[in-house]
Amino acid sequence: MDDEPPAREILVRYIAQLPMLELAGECSNALQALSFLQQTKVDLLLLDIRMPQLNGNDFLKTIKNPPNVIFTTAYPEYALEGYELDVLDYLLKPIPFDRFLKAVNKLTESVGLPETATVLNEQVHSEPFVYFRADRKMQKVMLQDILYVESMKDYVKVFTTSGTIISKQSISSVEEMLPENKFVRTHRSFIISIQKIKSFTHELIEIDKATIPIGKIYRNTLIKTLG
Repeated sequence: MDDEPPAREILVRYIAQLPMLELAGECSNALQALSFLQQTKVDLLLLDIRMPQLNGNDFLKTIKNPPNVIFTTAYPEYALEGYELDVLDYLLKPIPFDRFLKAVNKLTESVGLPETATVLNEQVHSEPFVYFRADRKMQKVMLQDILYVESMKDYVKVFTTSGTIISKQSISSVEEMLPENKFVRTHRSFIISIQKIKSFTHELIEIDKATIPIGKIYRNTLIKTLG
């Protein structure tokens, strides 16, 4: 449950990558969630804390026999109270995929789900991938195949070694999906794969046959990253 659509979108994409998880539903506020939980049994609740009407901690206190809970929030000051409520984990936004996977592994240990998460953990580190929604389906893209991502207003264009994918989402949400040790924002409209860089100056980066601009506000951080 989260009142921010971009935050929910990222979690939906993470869930789609884990075969041991199935998305039962999405809620944007406490009233929706209460109604949903009364009608549907779930094993895991991903719960934001700062929300309208009722915050996550107070919401959790109102539920009899609550499911396993992982807090997802941008506010670390609530961590202590969260753990006092016996939650599985406490994830701080922006949430990296590997950290999300570690939290889900705790669910596997808690409720005795099939031991697939541990194997998947190894696969994620050896051949990591993400999903992009395009052409009314989720398309799997290996991280090693991504060259760069370009923003197109409400869409992004993902350039890969085998072609391009157009997905309706913000470039900021893509930035949160991708590991920061492998990808870097160079401009408000571009994210690039660090390992695919052919050459760069203080103003431009060359990847494959494309020339990517470097925005002024990203330049110092980018140069430090590239060493």
